[in-house]
Amino acid sequence: MLTLAIETATKTVGLAILREEEILAELYLSLGRHHAEILLPALEKLCLLTGLPAARVDLLACTIGPGSFTGVRIGVSTVKGLALATGKPVVGVSTLEALAMNAVPYPNLICPMLDARENQVYAGLYRMGKGGLPEVVRAERLVDVNALLADLDDEEVVFLGDGAARYEKLIGERLPGRCMHDDSRPHNLRASAVGLIGLRRYRNGDRLDPLTFTPRYLRLSEAEIKQRVAGAAPLRP
Repeated sequence: MLTLAIETATKTVGLAILREEEILAELYLSLGRHHAEILLPALEKLCLLTGLPAARVDLLACTIGPGSFTGVRIGVSTVKGLALATGKPVVGVSTLEALAMNAVPYPNLICPMLDARENQVYAGLYRMGKGGLPEVVRAERLVDVNALLADLDDEEVVFLGDGAARYEKLIGERLPGRCMHDDSRPHNLRASAVGLIGLRRYRNGDRLDPLTFTPRYLRLSEAEIKQRVAGAAPLRP
C-alpha cells in the first residue's frame, strides 16, 4: 500500500510517500513562506522524484490539528481535493500524536507541546505502545502551561515541540529532575510519522469522510471570536 502523508499544522511543510511502513521519500520545508505557496509545488516535486503521481497512492493521511489555523486549513483542503479527485480514502492524524513519534523509543511519559501563545500550549500525554506508535494517556487540550505542569504525575517526562522549547526554563524549574529536553530529539514534525500513524489507523478501520471532515483546532480563531463578540446581545443598563 502506498500512503501520501501531508503535514502543514506548524510553521513548516512536510510531505512523504510510504510503501507500507517503508519511507520512500520525504520533504521537509522550513522556508518562512506561506503554506499555500509551498505545498502544491512541493507535492509536484515529490511525485516527480518518486515517479508516483497522486492518483497512484492508495491512502491519504494528513494532520488535522491542533496547530496553525491557516496551515491546517490548507493541508485539509488539499487532501480533500485529492480525495475527491482520486477516490482514495483519507485518515486524519493529531499533530501532537505525530510529534510524539520523535520520542521513539522513550519508555516513559511523552508530552508534545505546541505554543498557542498567551501562556497557553496545545498538549497531550502519550506513551509508546507495543507497535512502536504513541498511545494516548491523556487527551490533547488547550491549557495554561502552569496548569499543565501542575497536573503531571510524579514521573519522568520528555517534552517535545516549540512549546517545550519556549517554556524550557519554566519546565525545568517546576519539574526538577523529572523533565527531559534531549536536543537529539527534534522538535519539528515529520510527515513520515503522519504516514505511519495514518496507515495503522486505516488498518484498524479508521477513515474520514472526504466531504465532511474538519480540522480540530481546540480553540476559536480570532475571526470567530470577533464574530461572536459582535453578535452578542448588548448588556442591559
